[in-house]
Amino acid sequence: MRALLRSWLLKGALLFALALPAFWYARHTLPRSSSMPAEAPSSTSSVPVIYYDAFGIEEGRFKRETHRIRRGETFADILTRYDVPYARVLALARAARDVFNVRRLQAGRPLHVYRDTSGARVFVYQPDPIRFVVFDLRKPLQVYVGRRAAEHVVRRVAGTITRSLYETLQEAHADPELALRLAEIFAWQIDFYRIQQGDRFVALYEETRIDGEPVGITRVLAARFQHRGEDFYAFRFEHAGGVDYYDENGYNLRKAFLKAPLRYSRITSRYSLRRFHPIQKRYKPHLGTDYAAPPGTPVYATGDGVVVAAGYTRANGYYVKIRHNATYTTGYLHFSRIAKGIRRGVRVRQGQVIGYVGSTGLATGPHVCYRFWKNGRQVDPLREKLPPGKPVPDSLRDAFFHVRDQLMPRLLFEPLAYAETATSRPSNAALLQ
Repeated sequence: MRALLRSWLLKGALLFALALPAFWYARHTLPRSSSMPAEAPSSTSSVPVIYYDAFGIEEGRFKRETHRIRRGETFADILTRYDVPYARVLALARAARDVFNVRRLQAGRPLHVYRDTSGARVFVYQPDPIRFVVFDLRKPLQVYVGRRAAEHVVRRVAGTITRSLYETLQEAHADPELALRLAEIFAWQIDFYRIQQGDRFVALYEETRIDGEPVGITRVLAARFQHRGEDFYAFRFEHAGGVDYYDENGYNLRKAFLKAPLRYSRITSRYSLRRFHPIQKRYKPHLGTDYAAPPGTPVYATGDGVVVAAGYTRANGYYVKIRHNATYTTGYLHFSRIAKGIRRGVRVRQGQVIGYVGSTGLATGPHVCYRFWKNGRQVDPLREKLPPGKPVPDSLRDAFFHVRDQLMPRLLFEPLAYAETATSRPSNAALLQ
């Protein structure tokens, strides 16, 4: 019995001796069990999330209010009312010199004022729903222009004229600005002062939206206008030579000259070889066409050409004269001011702003006197048979007809199953694919 006990003790001691090195190895070389609690990370302060408003100004830091600019108010008037020192106003105006002309504030437009406990710190002016100008009084003082994020949606509208195109568009819940766009596109084909009940139209256009709300028309893609039973088509087509509207056969809708140099209220005086002059009080030739419009209305070059004169005379006031080619020259008189960059030798394109309606020189009210020379002799532009614009280039006719064929089905008068399409504004028909 004692011998058996001694044998078991010897075997146990031997097993313990053999297991001890293995235990030591596992204890010091093998990784610890994953069930062991991990070392707690050192505590750090959380980073605050900063939110910015539509103009990129930090939210929650300022109290914002909106001031509507009143007629006659100046940049200095507004800022000094918010206790901005005049020296700082002048510094902001200097900083804005290459960014925005502070003299061009428009009555009715919003100016957002951001204030903290120390007073007004940031001003944001919106010249239109998309662009904005930031005047930041914080150090370093800075002025910069930004643009709000906009969405572009393709819309289709159709209607039959009952009273006016403007009212018909309103009834169709479309932007009434489309009436002006269509009048410009079809200026040489349709007299929009003489459209009649029963005339019909279809237009496909791109609408700009901000926060889901429409803010304007970006461009008209295609249109059809049925006037007195006759169909007129317009298809927008981009190419290296620019952008134009063409009919279904690829012919340019615009002539070499615009029908008028501005959006006018009425013609107050036509070309005449015998007219009683309202200032000089005598009969004399009036070799131009007078278009009345509100002061400041933009005036456009009626055709491509080169400025041969831009300045001021006692009779003409501020004026611009453009030579278009060896045959035609045009003149524009009585501006309130000449557009920036318009001077002798500058090349201009049809539709480019060259000045603004005024009453300088021998004028009794705000208007533009439009003069037209053919082969060096002044003629009546409303009676001239003017040359057409250039058609689609031969090398691009297949591309144009592809665009036309894609758009034509959407210009049917019959109701269509049509969904608004958001777009990133590619060119031509790719916009609608």
